Amino acid sequence: MTNGTGTTQITETPEWKALAEHHASMRGVHLRELFAADPTRGETMTCEAGDLYLDWSKNRLTAETIALLVALAERAGLRERIEAMFGGERINVTERRPVLHVALRAPEGASILVDGQDVVPEVHAVLRGMAAFAERVRSGVWLGVTGRPIRNVVNIGIGGSDLGPAMAYEALRDYSDRSRRFRFVSNVDGTDIWEATADLDPAETLFIVSSKTFTTLETLTNAHSARDWLLGKLGGGEEAVRHHFVAVSTNADEVARFGIDPDNMFGFWDWVGGRYSYDSAIGLSLMVAIGPRRFREMLDGFRVIDEHFRGAPFERNLPVLLGLIGVWYGDFFGAETHAVLPYSQYLERFPAYLQQLDMESNGKSVTLAGDPVSYQTGPIVWGQPGTNGQHAFYQLIHQGTKLIPCDFIGFCQPHHAMGDHQDLLMANLFAQTEALAFGKTAEEVAAEGVPDWQRPHRVFPGNRPTSTILATKLTPGTLGQLVALYEHKVFTQGTIWNINSFDQWGVELGKVLAQRIVPQLEATDEPALDHDSSTNTLIRRYRRLR
Repeated sequence: MTNGTGTTQITETPEWKALAEHHASMRGVHLRELFAADPTRGETMTCEAGDLYLDWSKNRLTAETIALLVALAERAGLRERIEAMFGGERINVTERRPVLHVALRAPEGASILVDGQDVVPEVHAVLRGMAAFAERVRSGVWLGVTGRPIRNVVNIGIGGSDLGPAMAYEALRDYSDRSRRFRFVSNVDGTDIWEATADLDPAETLFIVSSKTFTTLETLTNAHSARDWLLGKLGGGEEAVRHHFVAVSTNADEVARFGIDPDNMFGFWDWVGGRYSYDSAIGLSLMVAIGPRRFREMLDGFRVIDEHFRGAPFERNLPVLLGLIGVWYGDFFGAETHAVLPYSQYLERFPAYLQQLDMESNGKSVTLAGDPVSYQTGPIVWGQPGTNGQHAFYQLIHQGTKLIPCDFIGFCQPHHAMGDHQDLLMANLFAQTEALAFGKTAEEVAAEGVPDWQRPHRVFPGNRPTSTILATKLTPGTLGQLVALYEHKVFTQGTIWNINSFDQWGVELGKVLAQRIVPQLEATDEPALDHDSSTNTLIRRYRRLR
């Protein structure tokens, strides 16, 4: 079974069956027992790559588990699949495209061929164009139509054209140009664009419209509203649009029709999926915020994990380990969700970014060959920064009835040393993983003098699995490493499940139906409705109450 060419499902392989038998012997084993049997597992079940340190010792597994999972990865053809991706093969089978986000951070001089053409020089040509533009804005050379420099940048996109740059801007805010304001608009709810522009001076505002086709309904609706706002306040017609709008797109005709000078259009390629694209021209707003040098540091961080993923043995490979551990819990323990808990306020948007990366990639129910899967694929991904989550949903993780594997992400050095804040923050991270692993027994609760009637409520079962990722500091390079880590984790799991992690047909159906409903909502006369009774009733009620 390699690259999805056969019809045999992964569950029918000897490696899967060996894991099922192993799980039967492991499912009742507590982490207390595992640490008692091997007191050094917290030192040995660790791995490093670049600036990232992974501790997976607080997971319900042993060295034998890892060996069996690695054998499963080999059976699934993971090594061959990795080489196919890096080699520019068309592994996105439903769209017949290569998958080459790794080319976006390839160094100059590297060579990655698509149909015999080296794409790396094109990537660096776009990066140079982005850098030149970013420096013009940052230095005050780029002027608005009234002759004033740009102080506000509004990125208009949706999905990968929004979540990536918005997440990265928040993550790297401490490296950004604080003399400028950056806003990110994605929701077609008019409130989003209204709030983003309400307090801005249009004479000092630049809009970056990000849409590969320049036809995305939500993005173009927001872009037209932004243009109306600008022209309504400044006048100036097309000349104003040319001074205050640039585009990230591949459709020069539509960009020009909007009024944007095609010379101010930054391109990318169909081998870049939206959720893998913020290190392309989609990240233009980020480059304006942090500058070209920091942006390249981030790309260098991506590349560190790319090279590690491609070359490290699976048992010492951070993305592969995280991916295999996720398969272990999802397909053998039946866990349905996965929490990502960064102990950094700057990573507030990181779980939301990973939701798209993971769930849009691996939310699939057919194999590469189109056969229905008979096993669980992608998890529900969720989370928020610690310590906020501790006072919200950690109760469910600690004492609820659901098994929720968690990734804890922390940094040893703060950006702003304020008293004992950082030590308190990290003490909470370490304490939570310890409490989740070992819990508190009824005997320990009794020894504390808790009355009998209250003891069942004060017991913590423990045996709740966690992985911990530590880095020295959240820098542009570290962020690149973190994102690449999860990109390749998702790839690993998609390969095990023999699904296409690079299409997203599930996004399309609702959008198509919405195009039918819009004219029915806008019709002057009562329209003839041909939906189900629920949808028809909802449309009629909306028309009556709007």
